[in-house]
Amino acid sequence: QVRLVESGGGLVKPGGSLRLSCSASGGDISRYDMAWYSMPPGKSRKLVADVTRYGNTHYEDSAKGRFTISRDNAKNMVYLELTDLKPEDTAVYFCNTEISAPIRLAWGQGTQVTVSS
Repeated sequence: QVRLVESGGGLVKPGGSLRLSCSASGGDISRYDMAWYSMPPGKSRKLVADVTRYGNTHYEDSAKGRFTISRDNAKNMVYLELTDLKPEDTAVYFCNTEISAPIRLAWGQGTQVTVSS
């Protein structure tokens, strides 16, 4: 069973940057289209961005121009570069298969991103 572990979150001031990492073990995620999701406090998990197995990317409006999703299939890793962070980006961030994928992997614990001055 594939295990996903997210890392790289933290407390940053508005305008700051972070690089989130998603490490997969127990299976090869290179065959999956992958995505990052965020779960703001008291809200449901929502899609942030996705990247196909071939490297094509898609971003939700809130992420366009500020976030960059990428992957390294050789390392079984997915990344999310966050820049120009805003307080409304505060959330727990998770990686998993793309939202319309037929397979959903077990959710990891996520990584907390807090944007506050």
